[in-house]
Amino acid sequence: MRSVMYLMAALVVMGLAFWVYRENYRTQSQIDRMQSVQNEIAGLRDDLGVLRAEWAYLNRPDRLRELVDLNFDRLRLVPVAAGQFGTAANVDYPAPDAPVPPDPELGEPGPPPAAAYPGGPRARPAWVAGGPTSAPPSAPLPEE
Repeated sequence: MRSVMYLMAALVVMGLAFWVYRENYRTQSQIDRMQSVQNEIAGLRDDLGVLRAEWAYLNRPDRLRELVDLNFDRLRLVPVAAGQFGTAANVDYPAPDAPVPPDPELGEPGPPPAAAYPGGPRARPAWVAGGPTSAPPSAPLPEE
């Protein structure tokens, strides 16, 4: 019985040694792969720095002005003026969405009835649908 236990223990130790050996090589392989990816990233960052420097060199204002002057007959480029821009009034904003009424079947409470406020419907707080929204809560309500 003792020899069987020694044999089992030896097999377990050999199996664990084999597993550790494989995991070590997998880990080394992943470390090498990670290092190559980091080297590639560093090279791409260097390339990006060179491209940014070239872009800055090519977009010098004096160089662009010379190019505009040389190609004015074909391109008709002129300096930008303030009158070429629109105003905020020219922007077509979408209409606001209509408020969704509460669903009593789901247990959502609706706005309280107008009779709940002594001043009538105009005395509703601003958070109630249909109440005044332009006045802050502490300001008095406008008279009709």
